[in-house]
Amino acid sequence: MVEPHEINWQELSFAYTPTKYMFIARCGADQKWQEGEVVPYQDIPMSPAACVLNYGQGLFEGLKAFSGKDDKIYLFRPEENAMRISEGCERLCVPPLPVEIFLNGISEIARANREYVPPFREESFSQGSLYIRPVIWGTGPILGVAPAPSYTFVIFACPVGAYFKKGFQAIKLKVTTEYFRATKGGTGYIKAIGNYATGMLPAQIAKKEGFQEILYLDTKECKYIEEVGAANFFCYLNGTLVTPELDGRILPGITRSSILELAQKRLGLKVEERKVSLEEVFQSEEAFSTGTAAVVSPVGSIFYKGKEHLINGGEPGPLTKKLFEILVNIQHGFDPDHYGWSQEVCQR
Repeated sequence: MVEPHEINWQELSFAYTPTKYMFIARCGADQKWQEGEVVPYQDIPMSPAACVLNYGQGLFEGLKAFSGKDDKIYLFRPEENAMRISEGCERLCVPPLPVEIFLNGISEIARANREYVPPFREESFSQGSLYIRPVIWGTGPILGVAPAPSYTFVIFACPVGAYFKKGFQAIKLKVTTEYFRATKGGTGYIKAIGNYATGMLPAQIAKKEGFQEILYLDTKECKYIEEVGAANFFCYLNGTLVTPELDGRILPGITRSSILELAQKRLGLKVEERKVSLEEVFQSEEAFSTGTAAVVSPVGSIFYKGKEHLINGGEPGPLTKKLFEILVNIQHGFDPDHYGWSQEVCQR
């Protein structure tokens, strides 16, 4: 276990660094969730017959706690994560986790691990955060494909640095027509654990070829954008910010919804949620992906069928950078939060 005083905050990367405490709650055969409690960080005993290990009945979330200018710790839109994990529970036949248990657990784990929240720094770009990972597993043993008889809800946390260690740089994407992320009626719209295992191979192949991520297309016509690896996709085209519509295959990202709101209310832009074809993207002025980890990742080029298509000359666009700065500044308290997104947890 790394002690807080042993951490070099300026060299902190986006990697696994366990903290002292985690939150745990259980749900038994009565299908009712316990309130849960904070306990020392530890391994979870589990039967080899656990439903999650054999049939993948599990889901997770990801959010961050930040140090503000006022030396207080804040969470960013945790209610959205609570609602999304509840929807995921319904799809995977997990007893719905009450919102109050989720929110209480998130606040308690941030408070218990407050020493691991990176301190506030004067430059917003260099800020770190406490990455918080809530997970729900079907831990009860079962033989035969059916919901688990019991469940475990765990929240652990890791201090992480800024995702862009070398600055705000554009990434290179490779379009895949061989692998697909999700299909209609599947689980693409929730954070099911199995969704991410299937994306490891195509991402690994792309990275070996010099690309940072894979770009997925739809399964029906193989021409419309879906997601960038594990992130939502945006492009700026003819004065409009466009992102693929939520059709049951695309994850309703919380950073995605925040960017849409900021583009409309803060910058006065026209936004559209609709099908976005590859050909449109090749003609766009800017493109980027969004997610909790990196916040906003500018797209510099897209490789498709042997040809590289540059976006904004391969460099981050001004709108992309502006949206990134606005959101990060709100999260870290450089700008006032006019949207009620930041939730105070405690004094650091």
